[in-house]
Amino acid sequence: MDLAFASSLHPAIGNWPICKIKRFSSNPNAGRKLSARRKFSCSATIATDRTLAPDFELENKKYDLLRATQDTKRGLVTTADQRCLIEAALVSIEGYGIGEPIDLVKLDGTWRLQYTSAPDVLVLLESAARLPIFQVGQIFQKFDCQDQSDRGVIRNIVQWSIPALFEEQDGATLVVTAKFTVVSVRNIYFQFEEITVQDIKINEDLQALIAPAVLPRSFLSLQILQFFRTFKAQIPVRDPVSSRQSVGGLYYLSYLDNNMLLGRAVGGGGVFVFTRAQPLEL
Repeated sequence: MDLAFASSLHPAIGNWPICKIKRFSSNPNAGRKLSARRKFSCSATIATDRTLAPDFELENKKYDLLRATQDTKRGLVTTADQRCLIEAALVSIEGYGIGEPIDLVKLDGTWRLQYTSAPDVLVLLESAARLPIFQVGQIFQKFDCQDQSDRGVIRNIVQWSIPALFEEQDGATLVVTAKFTVVSVRNIYFQFEEITVQDIKINEDLQALIAPAVLPRSFLSLQILQFFRTFKAQIPVRDPVSSRQSVGGLYYLSYLDNNMLLGRAVGGGGVFVFTRAQPLEL
């Protein structure tokens, strides 16, 4: 986990100007000019330190939050004390963004999950921990909203695998797509559209079974391999009651900057801690 948030913003400690003794000058104005330069240098240093102080404090709090979550296996293994510590760290960071509207330009892109208390995510992590035949790799949220003013698309992405069949950790990808609308300063309302299973990567053992390297590859074996490479199953999501309108929910984006996203599922659905990730193509 990348904890390098606070490394670049430490204010210079002990950087106060050092006054050196100069040779006597016969110019009566020399001392006044030197004094003025010293005062300006001191004032500039103090102003710079005051400017950096809030950023330095915020970066330290972000670092503390990530450090508190790093041994929790993304929220799967936590004690009551750890949960209290993480909640306190979350609240201290959320105070910096309170009242500011959602910046969709900053929100746009791919975010990697570092921690959550959401039951629907923890059940996946717990299943992977209990079942040796199932693995859960990286989990992302991908927002597509850069050219929008009040709406966009959100994709919840889970990389998973069955090691006996697929490549480990990211042998397959589950994508849950939803459209969202900004409904208040920090709240978005999303409606699920579809669930997709794609990017199947079978492991070398299965490839060898389908098309042995020592034998000429038949048309059928090539077709099977191509089927796995291009496989994509899409399932529309509908409300089981109305069967027309898709299932939706309210999501509170409690903090957002260039490298961290904090969110809360309204209604007790859990908290989320994300950090910026490399663009993910689907």
